[in-house]
Amino acid sequence: MNIYETKTVSQLLSGNSYPGRGVIMGKSPLGKAVIGYFIMGRSENSRNRVFRLSNGNLETRAYDESKVEDPSLIIYRARTVYGGTVIMTNGDQTDTIEKAFKEGRESLKAPWLKEPMSLMRPTLLHVFPW
Repeated sequence: MNIYETKTVSQLLSGNSYPGRGVIMGKSPLGKAVIGYFIMGRSENSRNRVFRLSNGNLETRAYDESKVEDPSLIIYRARTVYGGTVIMTNGDQTDTIEKAFKEGRESLKAPWLKEPMSLMRPTLLHVFPW
């Protein structure tokens, strides 16, 4: 993969039958920053979710409440903004990271991390200075 090669989102995803989830960052034609986020699901439970905006946050919700098997896996805040930072994850890590920022911490040690994570640099959890 040539990281300097420019491709459309369609070109990047067209050959992948299951891209899973992803974050796409770029600029609009007006020069404004744009962040796109997508999720897919293999299981029926994972496919049973939709996005909604609520109080400026991007949240996932069950599409059909009667089909929910484990809500902890599909219902969470995917994106929030704290101060000038966009926090985007695919689980309840969004709330954990926001809490760490509110407590003034610059790193985070959580059960799902093998080592402390700096909150001052982008990681797999997608913490973006805005």
